[in-house]
Amino acid sequence: MAAVISIKNGSVFQHENQILSNINLEVGEGEFVYLIGRSGSGKSSLLKTLYADLPAKDGLFSIAGFNLNEIKRKDIPMLRRKIGIVFQDFQLLYDRNVEQNLSFVLKATGWEDDNSISRRIDEVLQLVGLRDKRKAMPHQMSGGEQQSVAIARALLNSPSVILADEPTGNLDPETTNDIMKLLMKIRNNKTTILMATHNYNLILKYPSRVISCADGKITESTK
Repeated sequence: MAAVISIKNGSVFQHENQILSNINLEVGEGEFVYLIGRSGSGKSSLLKTLYADLPAKDGLFSIAGFNLNEIKRKDIPMLRRKIGIVFQDFQLLYDRNVEQNLSFVLKATGWEDDNSISRRIDEVLQLVGLRDKRKAMPHQMSGGEQQSVAIARALLNSPSVILADEPTGNLDPETTNDIMKLLMKIRNNKTTILMATHNYNLILKYPSRVISCADGKITESTK
């Protein structure tokens, strides 16, 4: 199985502060991996390094075919076409409807043909079960629907990997189950998912590989 994410002897920094060190991690195509740990343990910082919001300094970092140690600023938008990012707080544009939110991302990543844009929006909304919400404003939608739009946004450019940072953190248990079922469905299409969470109940209900962040290290967890 080819590694979609590879870190060798890596360290993660916030400014000059080392958050994690001696990271060795490989995640293959179609794997679903939980990244667990307390707040402040480095989960989000690791994800930010993988989508080039924080620089990769020590060690070797690669994701979706990109060497993060050598990536140039002008190439970061291309990297982010190859990965999807899902946040806890949705980060939708609240003055635009669902279609406009998704169209904005496609145009920002180089799509120009309006018909192609419309078709792709229709495809991802159908995948997440929100085809009838195309014209809805975010404030007219539930939290689960907004997070589903955020997942649709992450899927627009058919990424090989999705990085999800506490995607169910603001959702009630029933909606959390809906989002998890959606993520598992996406994983079955050979999309790799690395998901940060502190919700251990999810791991019990949807068991998969677990990586633990604690004391400045990451380790494979058997729990």
